[in-house]
Amino acid sequence: MADTLQQLLRERADDDSVGLKFGERTWTWREHLAEAAAQASALIAAADPDRPLHVGALLGNTPDMLRALASAGLGGFVLCGINTTRRGAALARDITRVDTQILLVNPEHRSLLDGLDLGDVRVIDVTSPQWAAEVAAAPPLVPHRESAPDDVFMMIFTSGTSGEPKAVQVPHAVVLIAGMALVAKYDVGTDDVGYLSMPLFHSNAVYAGWAVTLVSGAAMVPAKFSASRFLDDVRRYGVTYMNYVGKPLAYILATEERPDDHANTLRVAFGNEASDRDIDEFARRFDCTVWDGFGSTENAIIVIREDGCPAGSLGKGYPGVAIYHPDTVTECDVAEFDEHGALSNADAAVGELVNTTGSGLFRGYYNDQAATDERIRHGMYWSGDLAYRDADGWIYFAGRSADWLRVDGENMATAPIERVLVQFPAVSRAVVYAVPDELVGDQVMAAIVLRDGAEFDAKAFEAFLSTHEEMSPKAWPRHVWITDELPTTATNKILERELVARGLDVEGGVLWKRDGSHYAVTDRGR
Repeated sequence: MADTLQQLLRERADDDSVGLKFGERTWTWREHLAEAAAQASALIAAADPDRPLHVGALLGNTPDMLRALASAGLGGFVLCGINTTRRGAALARDITRVDTQILLVNPEHRSLLDGLDLGDVRVIDVTSPQWAAEVAAAPPLVPHRESAPDDVFMMIFTSGTSGEPKAVQVPHAVVLIAGMALVAKYDVGTDDVGYLSMPLFHSNAVYAGWAVTLVSGAAMVPAKFSASRFLDDVRRYGVTYMNYVGKPLAYILATEERPDDHANTLRVAFGNEASDRDIDEFARRFDCTVWDGFGSTENAIIVIREDGCPAGSLGKGYPGVAIYHPDTVTECDVAEFDEHGALSNADAAVGELVNTTGSGLFRGYYNDQAATDERIRHGMYWSGDLAYRDADGWIYFAGRSADWLRVDGENMATAPIERVLVQFPAVSRAVVYAVPDELVGDQVMAAIVLRDGAEFDAKAFEAFLSTHEEMSPKAWPRHVWITDELPTTATNKILERELVARGLDVEGGVLWKRDGSHYAVTDRGR
């Protein structure tokens, strides 16, 4: 059994089954990894031996990116996943912060570097004749190092939903363990085809996509996510497994349903942050199994769904996972619910998800000791995620640590409100956040994207809210902004901080305000 990605890639190098499909071309695993080994050798030859061998990849979801991942694994050096949606100074900051020595780009992303000061970073266009010649002239691969399980394989930046992205140091063992666990759980094998449409510079695609295909020997299909093209790709390539993060299921479900949607090869979809409604609807519509979990790039807290998991729950935590008050550093009370199912002791029950045993598999943020220290305090890992736990140990997400609202003297979290709003039939996606009250505290605001062809019926929305007695009347959104799109990260996570900064100053769409229990239009945007 392989202990590192380097060992596993070597084992896969003699595999003549199909390993990669892209467009009209296919590669066997043998062909793909031979190209990766040659590139690794060329990169080692081109590197300055007196500097850390950190290779950046600004390549998108392409065979080039998959080759870069395999090259780093085989070559025993560190790959730095560079977010293709970053621009200007922010992009330069990411590249230089992880001490990138060589940066791999392709023509699609080369122009993003125009005008940037990257210091002594060597930029290589992987499609250039010069680089092809260097790769062709490279000697047989002698790895930069023989990797150990705890050696860093990759720097993966956090999604940046709560501040500037931070570079997580990801060891070989973390990626390998994730791939092995998912392959075993979902019985993925050499006959399967994995659809890799989540950004390959991010942890979800690496842990739940690339690692799964590598461990199992399934074929990889790299793609740029498109809701309208999704089903065509599944059928074209014979996709049986897919990973997701954020709201892709909602995007796909917003497209028009067709009678033959269930006629496809998809067997399993695994990811995180989908709503219960979208999980059930996606499984029904495409005749597949959907498993939704909870995780982060840091991989320090593990919560899994088990049989009997209640609606809205993330699941149960691994040993050591608990919910603590950050101020008192004491465990929160068990959640209590009133006769309507509403959380009645939010102040005592809602706290931060922690790992009481330490940092788990988290090895710290590169070049950012202050951020690492913020995560690891009092001998525990603090996630920044709010949650509460019922008497049976089921954990419920309550939002980020900045997502508390105080409405008319009552503390409440945003996630439970969002879980109700997305059940309204016309809603595709919804996010809840605070805007200042005219006098004191907060008001609840919801930004909503409707399903294709749907219209917002205020009276129906009011009637819908009135049936959800588990939600306090104070949690009813005071303002509802109906918009065509929400600001998101490259990993399909909604950028709530941008919405909070914008407040009621909306652009486009229609803004509604509740007076009593009734909603009326106050602004049609600009």
